[in-house]
Amino acid sequence: MELQDPKMNGVLPVNAVGYRQEREGFLPSRGPAPGRKPVQFMDFEGKISFGMSVFNLSNAIMGSGILGLAYAMAHTGVLFFLALLLCIALLSSYSIHLLLTCAGVIGIRAYEQLGQKAFGPVGKVAVVVVICLHNVGAMSSYLFIIKSELPLVIHAFLDRASEGNWFLKGNFLIILVSLLIILPLALMKHLGYLGYTSGLSLTCMLFFLISVIYKKFQLGCAVGRNETAMESEGPLGLNSSCEAKMFTVDSQMSYTVPIMAFAFVCHPEVLPIYTELCRPSQRRMQAVANVSIGAMFCMYGLTATFGYLTFYSSVEAEMLHMYSKEDMLILCVRLAVLLAVTLTVPVVLFPIRRALQQLLFPGKAFSWLRHVAIALILLVLVNVLVICVPTIRDIFGVIGSTSAPSLIFILPSIFYLRIVPSEVEPLFSWPKIQALCFGALGVLFMAISIGFMFANWATGQSSVSGH
Repeated sequence: MELQDPKMNGVLPVNAVGYRQEREGFLPSRGPAPGRKPVQFMDFEGKISFGMSVFNLSNAIMGSGILGLAYAMAHTGVLFFLALLLCIALLSSYSIHLLLTCAGVIGIRAYEQLGQKAFGPVGKVAVVVVICLHNVGAMSSYLFIIKSELPLVIHAFLDRASEGNWFLKGNFLIILVSLLIILPLALMKHLGYLGYTSGLSLTCMLFFLISVIYKKFQLGCAVGRNETAMESEGPLGLNSSCEAKMFTVDSQMSYTVPIMAFAFVCHPEVLPIYTELCRPSQRRMQAVANVSIGAMFCMYGLTATFGYLTFYSSVEAEMLHMYSKEDMLILCVRLAVLLAVTLTVPVVLFPIRRALQQLLFPGKAFSWLRHVAIALILLVLVNVLVICVPTIRDIFGVIGSTSAPSLIFILPSIFYLRIVPSEVEPLFSWPKIQALCFGALGVLFMAISIGFMFANWATGQSSVSGH
């Protein structure tokens, strides 16, 4: 039985029973009822294991913003920070539930197709633009870390290099890393194959977390004793003492909350990972998302807590700058972070390529030439952006204030409202009211973020950026 909704653009290839089954898959159940059949998707069935999918999605969630979470905690307080982080994690899980439900309705696990079913070609183009803007910004932030940190690591390990040497030039190094490491990984045919590199990337960040915890117990209270911390003053006159604040609000909070709010942006990668998941179902993919979000919540919370309890209100926006440059363990941590962000770039590139292929070459068979060309063009574009623009913090501010709320809040909610048939979920039903409130929250968040960004430009203060 097909459902025809006059408000929808076309016939939905799923019946009401199939939709109900997909929706119930979000909640734990004792097993399918007799006679139920799974929703049939139009794309291929993947072969990537549950564990590899968790690695890939966790790697997509984890961003460079983890280095600034201790700074965010310093301006919100320990308990307030953890409460906000938990709320954002739960909202992100609900947002993914909306996406997976919509994918089950239309029978295609592609973000761009959700936009097309909801608003026609205009919706498809809008989704592609948002995904490209956000992921190009994320790729650029990772390459900026490589550009700024890799020369310092090389210099510290060699202990004899001068500024004139080619291997200390950041622009040359990002081109070299892009060609030798990122491009070969980006040329893999399926995203699931990057599960091994994603596991290595997460291992590097786990090493970073363990080192932060170890340094807390080694240094004790580093305020006033650590040579780097002694040179830095507490921002905005905060009390630079070994006193943890449980709850605090200051003017810098307007810059630190977006760091936490966007810490769980992984939505462009969710549906491509769902496509390649072995034995795919909404409940199984939701479990992948929940495990990934839960693991990243723990990693974010521990990193922020122990980093903050080491430097307290003196902590800087990039926490690694607070440690001694001569510390060999911290040098290894820097190297691990560099490896982690390098291995994350190919995972972030895949959704952009898929979105462009859906927009420019819909229905076309796989082509290695097109596959390679899009990856190469994207890497060249991002490298040129990172090399030619001295600082793109304001560009990141625009992207982060528009694309991230769109991906987390606005698009999933309006897709749910438009795609889920009124025959199975009336407009004034509780699930659709929840989705409407969720979208309104995203619009409010976007307006606040843009307002603070323009206020930041007007006052000339510097903000904190990070994915």
